[in-house]
Amino acid sequence: MKSRVIIKSSRSGMTVILDPACDFEELLDEVTRKFKESARFWGNVQIALILEGRALTAQEELRIVNAITENSGIEVLCLIDQDANRIERCEKALNQKLMELSAATGQFYRGDLHRGESMESETSLVIIGNVYHGSRVTSRGSVIVLGELRGSVHAGVSGNLDAVVCAMEMAPLQIRIADAAMHCGEKGRRLGRGPMVASVEHGEISARPLTKFHFFAKDFI
Repeated sequence: MKSRVIIKSSRSGMTVILDPACDFEELLDEVTRKFKESARFWGNVQIALILEGRALTAQEELRIVNAITENSGIEVLCLIDQDANRIERCEKALNQKLMELSAATGQFYRGDLHRGESMESETSLVIIGNVYHGSRVTSRGSVIVLGELRGSVHAGVSGNLDAVVCAMEMAPLQIRIADAAMHCGEKGRRLGRGPMVASVEHGEISARPLTKFHFFAKDFI
């Protein structure tokens, strides 16, 4: 019998492939069962998630994310959409979930960081706002900016090479992940259009668009 839910993972993320034909409620039950049974295998990780195989509404996407997080130690930091026309809708659907996860653990900050301002976190950090030129963010985990990143970010300061930096618009002065560094000049440099993620690949930091990219797990996510 063909599996209705297929989970694929790599150092940089997780993809869940969903059967396009079966009833959604049955599919959701299968997602719940698979992640509950494999919870020990995944452990406590932070990931970016890609859902493939069938068209989903924003509410269905959120229900799948909830099924995963409620039945395992996985924390979904970002949902990567392969359809660029739906990215804005998906951001709105997940913002509430990000706020719930982060508010409970002190990982959430709403507001902008301006020149001369800095923020430090002992865990992964989600910023609902902009990080402007001349500001700095430091985190032991990953840094997710739901806005513009134009300042400097140092993620994985404790040596965590699985940490990532994600932003809806990425034109930083500098990105550091653990001991790897990407310098973008005194005025900063745009690393791409739209949502981007920076991660360590073969000892160097590379930035890729969040349109079709399997990104952050500690395996992310």
